[in-house]
Amino acid sequence: MSRRPDPPDDDEINLFRQALNEAGVRRLESNRADPGKPTQRRRAAALAERRAAAIAADTQQAVSRTSDGRVEPVRPSEFLDFAVVDLPYRTHAQLKRGGIHWEAGLDLHGYSVDEARGELESFLAEARSRRMRCVLVVHGKSRASVHTGTSEFPVIKSHVNAWLREWPSVLAFCSARELDGGTGAVYVLLRRRGETM
Repeated sequence: MSRRPDPPDDDEINLFRQALNEAGVRRLESNRADPGKPTQRRRAAALAERRAAAIAADTQQAVSRTSDGRVEPVRPSEFLDFAVVDLPYRTHAQLKRGGIHWEAGLDLHGYSVDEARGELESFLAEARSRRMRCVLVVHGKSRASVHTGTSEFPVIKSHVNAWLREWPSVLAFCSARELDGGTGAVYVLLRRRGETM
């Protein structure tokens, strides 16, 4: 049978406390952990950052001169196409054919990147509050002074392509038919309030 060790004497305890004090160890005021619950805004920002990182993985990105940092440049005539994983194929195909009637439109020509972001956020929030299913966003395809290597790319189009992928209320988007703006515009399919896929 093993014996319980003798308690340390006062000299040993004092030496131990002195060593802790010299090492900068301080007594805790509370013995309860604070998990630091994240705010809704911080959670949303973290989610948006993770989405952008996942989308950008293994792609060559250019540093833009805009306030929001990095976006993947797209060509002026490039067809944009995105859908959440669980969107039915038939719905996505119908959107690409222009078969879902758009109920409101926003033209971003002439806006700076920051102004365009604000306008787009407000427009999508209002469209969702009015329970709109599909909207049209005209981003244009003009080239601007942001360079990627040897070529220029359409700044607003590239940013719209990145922003729409980050917003949870966007189920899908794709470049419009020619009569609605072609590769200078996108149809955006929105999740209605309370709708799950």
